[in-house]
Amino acid sequence: MNPKRRRTITLRLCLLACLLSATAAAADEAAIPAPGASDETLTAPATSDDADTGANPWIKVRGSVWRTKGGIVFLKTPIGLVTLSSKTCLRDVRGSHEVTFWVHGSSSAVEIRKKADGSLIHLYLNGPLRYTSEDKTELTLWTPDGEKPFAVGAHGRRLAAYGDDAPVTVEVGEGKTILGVHDLQYDLQIGQVPPAGSDTHVVLTGTVSKLKSNFVFFRTPVGIVTVNNKVGLRKAKVGQDMALHMHQNHVAIDLAPAGAEAPSHRFLTGPLTYASTDKTELMLWTPDGRQTFTADHSTRALAGLKEGAMVTVELNAQGSIVQIHRLN
Repeated sequence: MNPKRRRTITLRLCLLACLLSATAAAADEAAIPAPGASDETLTAPATSDDADTGANPWIKVRGSVWRTKGGIVFLKTPIGLVTLSSKTCLRDVRGSHEVTFWVHGSSSAVEIRKKADGSLIHLYLNGPLRYTSEDKTELTLWTPDGEKPFAVGAHGRRLAAYGDDAPVTVEVGEGKTILGVHDLQYDLQIGQVPPAGSDTHVVLTGTVSKLKSNFVFFRTPVGIVTVNNKVGLRKAKVGQDMALHMHQNHVAIDLAPAGAEAPSHRFLTGPLTYASTDKTELMLWTPDGRQTFTADHSTRALAGLKEGAMVTVELNAQGSIVQIHRLN
């Protein structure tokens, strides 16, 4: 498809995976259209711990229940539609619930709480099966609060079917006991840059595996992520290394030749913030923190834009601004 046309089309990032073991083949399936973000999904700004866990991959998204159907739950989130599905659970999820899910390295979590009072309904954890006792009555799993031990309880025989370090999904209670062993899959789509105040974080690295139609197929440790260019992705080529970071309402995408230590192009998307009174310097969020960039030769692109308007800034290998694009 003509690259000029691709710049006008909305971004969709489709992440097809099991809760810990995504399948790259599923990425070629058609994406479900996202209904857009809802005010109900906006939460308080994330803490610095959320933004800098050191994990890769790292995903945190919170959403409200849009609709349910026989073990399938559709969530509206600040970045688009998230679909959870299971043959053994999720049948009691309601519109009065709020769902948060995480991917943290080789582990994942899905937390379901009541909106009204924040009380916990379900917590599903997925991670490598690692026993912490010789008699295999206790195992350790990653949780949103860090690694914790859980008593196997009555589920020892079911867990015995899994080999050591095999990915396993369990429901756990607040008493640190396993309540059940389940299957759980999810489908994540990113249809927009998260709005300000959303508790959303994404860190993914990998390679560009294919270019097709409006999308870049991005091979990551959690499967194929399909990225449209609405968040500023441009000039991608098959074989390039790629990194994608999302932090609240900021997005950073790096492209580099395979094996290169530094990116050849960086695209930073976020609210327009001036760092000088003459408007020749911009303040932008990057994965390394907020940084200042000189924009004196690019001020024409900013004409008529108010501070706070969403823009995409393209940087070259030296870290200098090449172009500034208005985010439609």
